[in-house]
Formats: sequence, C-alpha cells, structure tokens
Amino acid sequence: MSGIIRVYKRNDEGVLEFREAWFDEDYSQFLMNHGIVGHQSKTEETDVADAAAAEGLMDAFAVQCAEDGFAEIPEEEQFWVVAQYALKTKDGTDRDRYLEEKAKDALISHLAWRGLGIVDRSEFSDAKLNIFILTPEVNKTVNAIKVCIRGEDLDFTKLSVGAASFGGTSFKLKHSPKAANSFTL
Repeated sequence: MSGIIRVYKRNDEGVLEFREAWFDEDYSQFLMNHGIVGHQSKTEETDVADAAAAEGLMDAFAVQCAEDGFAEIPEEEQFWVVAQYALKTKDGTDRDRYLEEKAKDALISHLAWRGLGIVDRSEFSDAKLNIFILTPEVNKTVNAIKVCIRGEDLDFTKLSVGAASFGGTSFKLKHSPKAANSFTL
C-alpha cells in the first residue's frame, strides 16, 4: 500500500485546500482528512475489513481528487521552513535531544492536521538544533510553528524560524526572539 495520499488545489478565491487519505492498520480504518491549508482539518473514518478493501478506497479517493482538480505539489515547488533553537553547547546535550523529540513530535502532528507539510528531519550543528519542514505555504507554516511551540511550552524564547525555496540555500529570517536580521543554519 502506498502510505498516504496528500493533494492540494487552489479554490476560486485562490485559497489553498488539501485532502489526504491513509489506511490505519492498527484500527482497520480508512481515514480522510481535508480542509483549508493552515486551519484545523476535518477527518472522516471508515471501518474496513482489510488492507485490500482500504486499497480500493485509496484508489477511489485518488480518482475523485483528480476529478476535483486536486494534485500533489512536487517537492521542488514547495519550500523549506526551519525551526531553529540556539543551544548552549556545540553538539547539544541530553536535554537538547529531549527538546528535539518533543518539538518534532508536536510539529509533526500540528502541521499535518493543517495541511502544512511534513517534518523532514532534524539535526544538531554549530550550537543549533534545526528542524526542517517541507511545506507548500511558508507564512502559514511559520505562524503554525509559533503557535505550536508556544502551546507546547517548548522554550519559545530560543526559537528562530527561517525559510527558503526548495533548492535554495539562502534562508530568509521569518521569526527571531532577538532583533536579528539574518538566519543561518
């Protein structure tokens, strides 16, 4: 089975909408999630007999999405947003690794339910923790990161956020706790 189908479409007002579907083997359910990118989505669950039944629903979902004008957004048409924490040590401490896991878990869930992309990876480098997010909507993702990190009480005062095009290496500062004017990985 192909995992998850995630597709997007701009409506007549230019607002980006999303739909996604996947099979949850643990609960034997086919799940559909949909809404306006950046807003809490709506989810519908359907109990299914087995993976074959779920595959049929996935295929039907893909066909319906295509008919409705929804399509995947290729990675190269998306953006990188990096949530960055300044650290006290070059390679991070056990406490920093705990922060990494908590922040990644919180962001994965928060962004997914709003169609804002995926947490791709995280890394420690030069006294910084960088969490890389691939997203179709930079500004909504930056706002969602700030809401999520604040809501999870994950040291918002040390958070900076930068963004770049998919192939870009020059990140533009989008949020900083200080009066900084640049963002470096």
